[in-house]
Amino acid sequence: MEWSERALVLGVKKHGETSVILEVMTREHGRHVGVVRSGRSKSMQPVLQPGNEVAVTWRARLEEHIGAFTVEPFTLRTHLLMADVRALHGVNWLAALLRLLPEREPHQNLFEMAAALLAHLGDPLAPNLFVRFELAVLSELGFGLDLQKCAATGATDDLIYVSPKSGRAVSREAGAPWAEKLLPLPAFLRGDLKTPASPDDLRAALRLTGYFLDRDIFAPRGLKQPDSRATYIATL
Repeated sequence: MEWSERALVLGVKKHGETSVILEVMTREHGRHVGVVRSGRSKSMQPVLQPGNEVAVTWRARLEEHIGAFTVEPFTLRTHLLMADVRALHGVNWLAALLRLLPEREPHQNLFEMAAALLAHLGDPLAPNLFVRFELAVLSELGFGLDLQKCAATGATDDLIYVSPKSGRAVSREAGAPWAEKLLPLPAFLRGDLKTPASPDDLRAALRLTGYFLDRDIFAPRGLKQPDSRATYIATL
């Protein structure tokens, strides 16, 4: 068995005295692990850092084996991450979200979104992209939110709430009697990504996605939200 692909480095674990087990996200083969022989060498350590993009070739005798990677650098970002605390937390957060996906299951859309996020971690729009990415993770795992029309009336205008039960948008008029029990829906989630959202809108959006991530994904698996998410939000 053999395949070659571009990959995003998620993390490494020591394996023996000189090797590592590398975890990556690929477009066609999903989240994947494999052994990198001599992965702890001085030449390989800078390459196998979370957030880097690499070219990998995976080989194994049988498909179910862990297999081995050969790795070549593609885009290295370690020097940029070390100079930006928010970006460093963002990489760890992104990796934690991708680890929610089943291993070896392709999620092409999430790969492309993750690659775009890594390329723009230092941009003002990065927090907007993180919110969109969390919404996409919820959708890919079967818990997508419907933010396009009111759950009660079908209206598409003046949507300012989300039902915590159904995950569907609710208009101002329809939601008024239950406003205290509904989650705020920041307007930028229904617009484009050309303008950075305000810190208050970002926090509201992340409370929204965090609520459904906890309820539908983290809690059922006995997990807690990663610390990197909270530390990233604290920098907004």
